Amino acid sequence: MAVTKETVIERLRTVNGPDFTGNIVDLGLVSEIFIADSKVFFSITVPAARAQEMEPLRAAAERVVKAIPGVANAVVALTAEKKGGGMEAPVRPASQAASPRPAPQAAPQRPGPQATASHSHGKRGVPGIDAIIAVASGKGGVGKSTTAVNLALGLAANGLSVGVLDADIYGPSMPRLLNIHGRPQTVDGKILKPMQNYGLKVMSMGFLVDEETPMIWRGPMVMSALTQMLREVEWGPLDVLVVDMPPGTGDAQLTMAQQVPLAGAVIVSTPQDLALIDARKGLNMFKKVDVPLLGIVENMSYFLAPDTGKRYDIFGHGGARREAERLGVTFLGEVPLEMGIRESSDAGAPVVASKPDGAEAKIYRDIAARVWDRVQEERGAAEAAVPSIVFE
Repeated sequence: MAVTKETVIERLRTVNGPDFTGNIVDLGLVSEIFIADSKVFFSITVPAARAQEMEPLRAAAERVVKAIPGVANAVVALTAEKKGGGMEAPVRPASQAASPRPAPQAAPQRPGPQATASHSHGKRGVPGIDAIIAVASGKGGVGKSTTAVNLALGLAANGLSVGVLDADIYGPSMPRLLNIHGRPQTVDGKILKPMQNYGLKVMSMGFLVDEETPMIWRGPMVMSALTQMLREVEWGPLDVLVVDMPPGTGDAQLTMAQQVPLAGAVIVSTPQDLALIDARKGLNMFKKVDVPLLGIVENMSYFLAPDTGKRYDIFGHGGARREAERLGVTFLGEVPLEMGIRESSDAGAPVVASKPDGAEAKIYRDIAARVWDRVQEERGAAEAAVPSIVFE
């Protein structure tokens, strides 16, 4: 039996609000409810000053939802609201705050950055995935998702087994970029099977909700969804998982950087100074959480007029290269502002897959080769940093 939002709301009306004044639904404390694969996600807004004492309320809401026939699990988070209307950090249940649960034991994996890199210490790897690469940008509109999908296809063209995780919960792009439709199937009703096209394994929130449905979620729900799309999907075996991060430096980026042993991050920027200012924020965020910087890609680097072949530097040129040199970061390459790249992306046939012998596809394959070389360099450096014990 399919679980509906209406059923969940009716059950939540049986949960009393703070001080037994009405119920949590009519008091407006329940966020947008999201249901996927028989799992229910929502958060409850509570007064900031009383957040710690509201764990019984959260537990009661979780309990009544789990009791609904057809519900496999419920993820309920408390969100504290400040008096000024801004939102504080999500509040963990008191039991978790007192004694964090130990992380489950990961399955054996091939040697990789999860096992050797010092920056991965304490982070639980994903079984079957050898390396995880984040593709990020400081701001939107710089072509990050197009770069991520063509980078993934470039890695695959270079002989690697590749997956793509679309971590942009609010604006997922991969269903359209890769022309994938429908809902993912499950393994034994619990683990999702990734969707596939062009030889890539893909998971995106866009497969679980309709394209025009707005995702009105707060931080805890974003983090829960990301964790499930990463750890409750049958990914392996993969040489590399490319994660298309949302723009900026918010909850999703911190969740990935702090909880997942990333092999490194690729930053995408356009050449102009305003874009580079935001790109620096992304670079600095990954530095602070000890994620290796694999390099910078300058997207929309220049424009070649199709009729005359004349070059125009519409957004300037070389800004990302100079920034990479200034910061001591690898410059991975320039991608032109090319009509064919845009048209093929809109058509769900990325240029590396649809025109593999073209000049633009070669640019992406070369960038992919440099990215993978950087992953191996970081892996070697991490292994060299591990002290060896010699018995005489």
